[in-house]
Amino acid sequence: MQVLRRLVFFTIHASLFILVLPLVSSSQEQSKTTSHASKKDNNHKLSSKLMFEITLHGFLLWASMGFLMPVGILVIRMSNRVECGRRLKILFYAHATLQILAVLIATAGAVMSIRNFNNSFNNYHQRIGVTLYGIIWLQALVGFIRPQRGSRGRSVWFFMHWLLGTAVCLLGVLNIYTGLQAYHEKTSRGIRFWTIIFTAEMSFLAFIYLFQDKWLHIQKQGVVLGNEPIMPNDQEISPSDKQKELKILTC
Repeated sequence: MQVLRRLVFFTIHASLFILVLPLVSSSQEQSKTTSHASKKDNNHKLSSKLMFEITLHGFLLWASMGFLMPVGILVIRMSNRVECGRRLKILFYAHATLQILAVLIATAGAVMSIRNFNNSFNNYHQRIGVTLYGIIWLQALVGFIRPQRGSRGRSVWFFMHWLLGTAVCLLGVLNIYTGLQAYHEKTSRGIRFWTIIFTAEMSFLAFIYLFQDKWLHIQKQGVVLGNEPIMPNDQEISPSDKQKELKILTC
């Protein structure tokens, strides 16, 4: 019975809150319109500072998600065909260093966004950003608990590490594009140049990513460094070889 009373009491108060909320919001909007003229000069003074913070936030997230993270992935993929233990350690520590720097820089950008920006989460950039920050730190924790090679949980760990890394890269690139769009909507400045530059960078990194899988195949074809195999032509085939080929064809 007491539980039912509490439920009814909570429902009544929640309904009153929902009914009063539009009135409060409308009064706040009216107060904002009346005080717009008085705050105009203050906003003009803070615009340069806010512009610098927005630009720095975008640069930090580009350095993290648009450069360090993809380069770290390309570095660790180079170890797939390396057999030297010393080179494997160098590539592994380079990968780990790049990823740790990317996480720290992304965290600095997130702290700057929380402290200085109006995070109403009414656009895709902020929503994707929150999801991205969570996946980044989850990926970092997964990387630190890496089991030894040959253990039972190594395959599951590798799949999770690959899946989270792929999600971080895709969401990071997508959030950079949405960040450019949010920058354009907030500042009314053109973003076409930066969009083209970033697209060219991502295309170049994607080309290297795909080229890494074909590099060994190209080496086997004998077209690297002029080591093209010499194939016998018709003039170099002796008459006895031609007779052998004719006998094989007649058979």
